[in-house]
Amino acid sequence: MRRQRSQELWQRAVRSIVGGVNSPSRAFEAVGGAHPIFMRRAAGAYFWDVDGNRYIDYLGAYGALILGHAHPAVTEAIAKAAERGTVFGTPHEQEVVFAETLRAAIPSLEKVRLVNTGTEAVMSAIRLARGVTGRNKIVKFSGCYHGHSDPMLLDAGSGPATIGKEDSAGVPPGVAKDIIVLPYNDAAAVERFVRNLDEYGAADGSGHDVAAFLLEPVVGNFGIVEPVPGFLEAVHAAARQLGALTIYDEVITAFRFRYGAIQDALGFTPDITVLGKIIGGGLPIGAYGGPAAIMDYVAPVGPVYQSGTFAGNPVSVAAGLACLKALQEPGLYERLTAHGGALARGLRESAARHGVPVQVNQRAGALSVAFTEEPVRDVAAVDRSDTAMFARFFRRMLAAGINLAPSVYEAWFVTAAHTDEDIEYTLNAIEQVMATLHEGD
Repeated sequence: MRRQRSQELWQRAVRSIVGGVNSPSRAFEAVGGAHPIFMRRAAGAYFWDVDGNRYIDYLGAYGALILGHAHPAVTEAIAKAAERGTVFGTPHEQEVVFAETLRAAIPSLEKVRLVNTGTEAVMSAIRLARGVTGRNKIVKFSGCYHGHSDPMLLDAGSGPATIGKEDSAGVPPGVAKDIIVLPYNDAAAVERFVRNLDEYGAADGSGHDVAAFLLEPVVGNFGIVEPVPGFLEAVHAAARQLGALTIYDEVITAFRFRYGAIQDALGFTPDITVLGKIIGGGLPIGAYGGPAAIMDYVAPVGPVYQSGTFAGNPVSVAAGLACLKALQEPGLYERLTAHGGALARGLRESAARHGVPVQVNQRAGALSVAFTEEPVRDVAAVDRSDTAMFARFFRRMLAAGINLAPSVYEAWFVTAAHTDEDIEYTLNAIEQVMATLHEGD
């Protein structure tokens, strides 16, 4: 493929933009690429780069897209909303309709608060949990990424792991003392934690100081990883025993596998749910919500302060409403599941034919690939996988016109715009690439 224009833009970018990218997850260092590809436009399931090459896209804006790029109903809603004003700084009718739509789709959300990003929503949910309980410590799980606020960068997986940084400079040491990291999918570790609470006591000696357990109910940030039987039960039991809250980060999972939240399919009800990505229809948005008794701790009703100039942005809300309406099309999620399943089977079968060790995790239209014989149930399994082989796989798939996330820790996302022909083309590319993976560059 031609790369001249991308190379020229890269040379300009590194002079003006830190690292040449505005998010580290877009860099190609982890996959051995000389520079990332600069895209010019996107439509449906496709990207076209600045050199005129076309790609079938499975990045899906890291899970923010489910209808595909520039869906007509969404772009029309954006255009009409922008004509009415791009930001108000006042209440408006559509944010009420949007909140009602989220409530109708996710029963645990009696009240919600709209924010601008998933990172902001997690940050606000943590503050709310601390305000409700009067405690400070948050239990999170290894490898789960919850945005880049200070406390969430401890053992965060995904982006930080991709660039080889477990933690971040600039996070005060005092932040770490209030974050407890347990292994994901390890019910026994949760139970041991509860039995040994003395070491996590409050500073004044008044007892434990655990405000909440924060987790992805299905992981989307070291691939797609389902909870093993008994794990979520252990987390909820621990929270009940300690009088702590449960926070589900459904930024990736909500509306990804079904219309609504994955919590309802799994049979669990968290105290606070965090949303983002898909609910914005391709524009920035975030939200957090839960029972009124908890949410009424948030200002202006309660003492937990949180605000935002762009919160409930009318253009983002319009895009989100259009997206959620489109997602109610009969058969849409069944089609996503069929395409995701076809890709997962094709990856496994092609790898087996060519003697390539691979683990493919898949749920509905989301899947992940790690080159290892070890089942991937936690982030440590991804850490131990053959990242050099993944890098070869990524580069050769890109050369074949398939756009993936440049990280073994990220997932593939099928959208409603992908066709049977796109899946067939991708499977053919997988077969050709798998046949070469034992060969060096």
